[in-house]
Amino acid sequence: QVQLVESGGGLVQAGGSLRLSCAASGSIFSINAMGWYRQAPGKQRELVAAITSGGSTNYADSVKGRFTISRDNAKNTVYLQMNSLKPEDTAVYYCNAEGYGLGLPPPRFGSWGQGTQGTVSS
Repeated sequence: QVQLVESGGGLVQAGGSLRLSCAASGSIFSINAMGWYRQAPGKQRELVAAITSGGSTNYADSVKGRFTISRDNAKNTVYLQMNSLKPEDTAVYYCNAEGYGLGLPPPRFGSWGQGTQGTVSS
């Protein structure tokens, strides 16, 4: 079992910033990719940003240049720095992690956090 706990959501005015954190814990052997997704009311969940264990990143076009994803492999934690926020960034933000658990052979896992609300007022 791998658990993800997110923090850092909140309410901010347009143009402001939020920093999200997500810590993974449990029976972890290694984490390959970690990412942030978001889901706005009435819309499908979409990828915001992802990062591999080697540091390669991928961003949605809508957030490029404004959001930065980073991770601390030693702490099994991923961060999302969100700057120049817009009202359309309002959503529930979910953390995702994929990797291998403890065991022989190491079982694969894919886990989601509970979500944290980010609201941007105009």
